[in-house]
Amino acid sequence: MDTSQSEALIKTLKDRFAKNPHRHQGIDWSEVQAKLDASPEKLLSLSEMEKTGGEPDVIARSPKGGFVFCDCSAETPAGRRSLCYDRKALDSRKENKPVGAVLETAAAMGIEVLTEEQYRELQQLGEFDRKTSSWVKTPAKIRDLGGALFCDRRYDHIFTYHNGADSYYGARAFRGRLEVS
Repeated sequence: MDTSQSEALIKTLKDRFAKNPHRHQGIDWSEVQAKLDASPEKLLSLSEMEKTGGEPDVIARSPKGGFVFCDCSAETPAGRRSLCYDRKALDSRKENKPVGAVLETAAAMGIEVLTEEQYRELQQLGEFDRKTSSWVKTPAKIRDLGGALFCDRRYDHIFTYHNGADSYYGARAFRGRLEVS
């Protein structure tokens, strides 16, 4: 990223931070800015989150003394939809293959896929995925049997479902998180 791109991204993040104080009570932007300045490589991941429609925002302090950014778009990020769960699932499809896999895409972006618990915690900060759904990190025992988990919000309730890991849908992507320490 060149200087003008990083400055534009930081302005976008700062503006979003200011518009959504309920997501990060007790955190001052100057603290976040200092961590971003000290970790410029994290801006690349935040840029990818932004480019794919995630609208990243600070949602917590990290245990390491930094901050946690998470995708806070109202619906699952549009630029990450129609992905199956992982490489094994992608390779198992004989026809109508999706463009990629959630776990590989997240790794390439330098972010983590939310766990079910993290997804539920995010829902305490707003109403997300009222029309879409998001893949979540799936326990190995479920994945070994061919399944994967996803979540959404319907009827003012957070639901967790299962699907074959090789499935993909135009209204399902994944939400990511990034620690900046």
